[in-house]
Amino acid sequence: MAIRLKKKSHPPAAFQIAPMIDVVFLLLIFFIVSSTLEKQEADISFQLPGVAEQSEPLDLPDEQIIEIDAAGQVIVNEYRYDSPATTRLVELTAMLMRFKQASDANKVEAIVTIAPDDAVPQQIVVRVMDACARAGIEGVNFALGDEG
Repeated sequence: MAIRLKKKSHPPAAFQIAPMIDVVFLLLIFFIVSSTLEKQEADISFQLPGVAEQSEPLDLPDEQIIEIDAAGQVIVNEYRYDSPATTRLVELTAMLMRFKQASDANKVEAIVTIAPDDAVPQQIVVRVMDACARAGIEGVNFALGDEG
């Protein structure tokens, strides 16, 4: 005799959405609590450096050497200012004004030494002297001869 086994009918598998929503909310709360809130860069207050007044004068020399090569190019600290054909040295004047402001803030005299090449026309040297005058620099020296 054969025994018949009845198959139990299982209900069809259904996807339960309620536990999934609970898990998603738990994960969301976990990540919110465990994360650190950082300030936005625009919210950070800071001050850019500016001109600071000294209480006592410094004993450091405050001098710039302006070189003029044979082609008439004005060079300060290996940086070329304006072109030799320029009649008003606007870039050099702006740099000298900033130099004068920094010297005044440090309470030292601004000194400029002009070192022209022997082949430079005197008109270019006069333009450099005019730029110094427009910047308000009175301490102007000349370097003569070949120093190299």
